[in-house]
Amino acid sequence: MYKVDVPVNDRELKAVERRRSAEVERRSRIFNPRVRVIGVDLPSLNRQVQEKRERLEMEKQRDMAHDLLRLSLDEMAMQQKNDEEQLRRELNRDLVQYRAIYQRPEESRDADINYNREGAPDVNISALGPSSMQVFQGEGINEKEKMRAQMEMNERNIRAQMEEKEKQERMHKNKEMLTGRELVENDLKAMQLDALKEECRRAERIALSHYNQIQAEERNERKRQEKLKKEGEELAEIQYMVTSDLLTERPDAAKRMTEGSQVHPDRWKGMTPRQLGNIHKERERQCFEKERWRETERQRELAWDYHLMEQSRQQEREEKRRRELESERKIQLEKYNRQLAREQAAHQQYLDKQLYTNRPGVEYFTKFNRSTR
Repeated sequence: MYKVDVPVNDRELKAVERRRSAEVERRSRIFNPRVRVIGVDLPSLNRQVQEKRERLEMEKQRDMAHDLLRLSLDEMAMQQKNDEEQLRRELNRDLVQYRAIYQRPEESRDADINYNREGAPDVNISALGPSSMQVFQGEGINEKEKMRAQMEMNERNIRAQMEEKEKQERMHKNKEMLTGRELVENDLKAMQLDALKEECRRAERIALSHYNQIQAEERNERKRQEKLKKEGEELAEIQYMVTSDLLTERPDAAKRMTEGSQVHPDRWKGMTPRQLGNIHKERERQCFEKERWRETERQRELAWDYHLMEQSRQQEREEKRRRELESERKIQLEKYNRQLAREQAAHQQYLDKQLYTNRPGVEYFTKFNRSTR
């Protein structure tokens, strides 16, 4: 087999690349948590519906163009068939007329035989004497009239041939004219079809450009929204840090920490004994809870270990029983195989000793294929 370089269709490659880029962009849009929204993306659905309508409309226009082209070709074929039938009828009519005028039966050479010598010259052969044996019918009698009739017949034949030739030339010209008209109409239809295809391509390019423009606008809008959101978050963080209790050192914050007791913000160095006692109590309570949780976990782990141990023992018992059953099955299978072996040996002995006793020798096989027949 020879390797054939098949030309690559640029339109198909561009369509595949366009679908791939659209899939990548859609994937980045869906799997991006900053862009993804909860619910239905109504603008995207509307855009998809509009694209589908435009695609269906383009396909409908293309089908209509194909239907019109098919109808025109059918009409041309029917017209050509009708013209050929009419030309064939005219030729048949002219042929019948030519035969009726120039090939009449009574003017043929055998007219005197076929029509009982009607129209033949009246010759008395007995009056010619012995020399009549040298004169045959149709020779030497009325030779001038026969020559004139032959010349007239030749003229008629030549005229008929010239008319036939002129008619064939007219038919050839008509056929060439019909062929040229058909070629012109085919070229016109091809130009119209190319124009329609170019219109479809232009509409497709316009739709693609519109779609790319909408995508670019959406991308710019998303970037702008992200920038505004980021700037808002940064400003909110700066405002919180400026107005927080850490930098302002308000007395109200210190009062809240001491639960209403009098604390001077410029002299406060730590917590009150009451606050420290509460912290120690909370720590002891958490330690007790943690110890109780550890005891609960230890009891649970012991129970789980006991369950695993019981399950392991159960599996060991089942495995032991399975091995016993397997061993018993193997013993039964060996017994059955030995029984089959004994039966097969007995059958083979019966075949060798009793059934097939007259085995053919070398002399039997040398009787065949001794010649080419």
